[in-house]
Amino acid sequence: MKKYNIKNYVRYKEDVKRCIQAIKSKRFVDYNPTELKVIFLPLVENISRKFATSQEASGVMSINDIIQEGSLQLCKAVDKIDRLRLIASEDVEQTLKSFLAKRIRGGIRRAIDINRGTMRIPEHKLNEIRKDGGKDKKMVAMFFNSIFLSIDANPSDDNMVYQIPDKSDPYNETLLNSYIMSLLNKHLEWNEMLVLNKSYGLDGPKWSANEIATALEIKGVSAYVRVSELKKQAVQKLIDNVDHSQVLDYL
Repeated sequence: MKKYNIKNYVRYKEDVKRCIQAIKSKRFVDYNPTELKVIFLPLVENISRKFATSQEASGVMSINDIIQEGSLQLCKAVDKIDRLRLIASEDVEQTLKSFLAKRIRGGIRRAIDINRGTMRIPEHKLNEIRKDGGKDKKMVAMFFNSIFLSIDANPSDDNMVYQIPDKSDPYNETLLNSYIMSLLNKHLEWNEMLVLNKSYGLDGPKWSANEIATALEIKGVSAYVRVSELKKQAVQKLIDNVDHSQVLDYL
């Protein structure tokens, strides 16, 4: 995800320009949802380019990845437009841009956070944990699930932290990685440790599931599934074995 194909990017820009020229002859209130999605693709690109050159996304998502995520958020946002309120606004174009841009930026930020794997726990949840004194087992589960945001995770899982609104600043990633590596060495088997370490790049570049499967000599079409199972197994072992007070001390 860190690199991109410049030919694909140029081809994308040409396709967008051609599509817009074919339909750009109406008032904004007269465009149907599909046309609106096309008309505002340049907005997606403008926002995406700013993210792509930022430290926030550097080494995490390429411009193509970010545009793809932004386009997805654009489609979702267009489908939520309130036409009656839009028509009643003084500046239809500006109202649309503001509404869509807010949702595009939010979606891209969430995608970057998930792909980077940086720990995110909202301040209000930290306060709950501290008041509880670290006795709640769910606190430990939240701590590790918030670090190891697996691409295999189901967003409907009740214990996944990304369901909680994120208003916190990212933790010091270097200190976090060092702390997590010490827990991996203490509580996990070598294959479990390798899966988490390389999946999330705790001490170097991230590896793909195929690279991890090769290192573990896992073969066959089910290799990806087995790597995913090992990740979940390893995270659960940490949740089951790490003392609550250790997590609380780190927080």
